[in-house]
Amino acid sequence: MLMEWRNNLITGLQWSDDIINREGKEQVAHQLAARVKDGEVIGAGSGSTVYLTLFAIAERIQKEQLHVEVIPASIEISMTCTQLGIPQTTLWEKHPDWTFDGADEVDPFRNLIKGRGGALFKEKLLIKSSDRIFIVVDDSKFVSRLGSKFPVPVEVFPTAMVYVENQLKELGASKIILRMAKGKDGPILTENGNFILDTWFGEIGESLEKEIKNITGVIESGLFIGYDIEVLVAKQK
Repeated sequence: MLMEWRNNLITGLQWSDDIINREGKEQVAHQLAARVKDGEVIGAGSGSTVYLTLFAIAERIQKEQLHVEVIPASIEISMTCTQLGIPQTTLWEKHPDWTFDGADEVDPFRNLIKGRGGALFKEKLLIKSSDRIFIVVDDSKFVSRLGSKFPVPVEVFPTAMVYVENQLKELGASKIILRMAKGKDGPILTENGNFILDTWFGEIGESLEKEIKNITGVIESGLFIGYDIEVLVAKQK
């Protein structure tokens, strides 16, 4: 006899913070949901826009009996899929037709800084694996130069932290901070159980993403330079 958990913690899930520009994000969420086709596999990043888009996708799945699977980049997005009854799969099994996500900064060449949510490695893996990429931002995320508002997050294996710090300084980092958690003691942990070094650079060149990744102990950085992406803007209301 099939037994199911009484999963009140999942069914009662809500977003952990106030959603800024919710109306604008919901409008873009419905635009993204309208792109969904029967049989597609969709990569879902992290953040409030992704969260809202899943609700719009779930609505279409229920109304139109669509067969859609999602590959989530974070635990919170996976839990939201469970809450909404959206089937999930993995990169071991399926190739995403497209991926949608947010960003912290977007420059005039559509280069990005991402990673404030701590899921940068899985987000980048989904983006690298996808045929088409949609990045949703509002006007506040556009910058003339990457690094103008936010540091570059660098995910590091914990015991490599000091070595990586020194190597980042060799690459020109002017300031490096171990990101500390809120609501718990100690540093924040990524989706993979690693640390994040928030790293400021005076200038971010085209090769910096690869140079950071080449440091032993670095899992991934939040730089996305030269990716073929489409930017969707959530207008401020």
